Amino acid sequence: MPVDPLRVAVVCSSNQNRSMEAHNILSKRGFDVRSFGTGTHVKLPGPAPDKPNIYDFKTTYEQMYNDLVRKDKDLYTQNGILHMLERNKRIKMRPERFQSCKDQFDLVVTCEERVYDQVLEDLNSREQETFQPVHVINVDIQDNHEEATLGAFLICELCQCIQHTDDMENEIDELLQEFEEKSHRPFLHTVCFY
Repeated sequence: MPVDPLRVAVVCSSNQNRSMEAHNILSKRGFDVRSFGTGTHVKLPGPAPDKPNIYDFKTTYEQMYNDLVRKDKDLYTQNGILHMLERNKRIKMRPERFQSCKDQFDLVVTCEERVYDQVLEDLNSREQETFQPVHVINVDIQDNHEEATLGAFLICELCQCIQHTDDMENEIDELLQEFEEKSHRPFLHTVCFY
């Protein structure tokens, strides 16, 4: 097992639900983890499907929470958004955009194929400097509270297995195949270089 913990990034679209639930669980398990979104704005459900709440990535979770309490405390309590924002603000101040982060990770786990494509596009457009490999893995997770929790435990189990491999580069494909069979979910995997 490597001496250093795996440096993990978990990425969804708005850095609210799926990536934050995984961030929460991975940090409790001792991983060096950060979470991100890839969208141009942060979107949260609104009073109707065509009326989302849209925020800038600079908006803190606290500000979003206060804004939604002011708009309709009952609605956002009932649909779980306020509870989610309470969890988020215990973890970090505000959502972060993956494309704005220049830190290096061993593993980037995305929560939907569109986000996976955006992460690959960003990593492949960067100037290669260290040629350190980064494994980008997609695990499709529906964007609801229950699936985010189940997905977070799956991501955590995957990270623990990768952490315990003797040779990540040579064992990861076989490991992902086992996870696909066990979870009945397809995984996408690409190696990029910093």
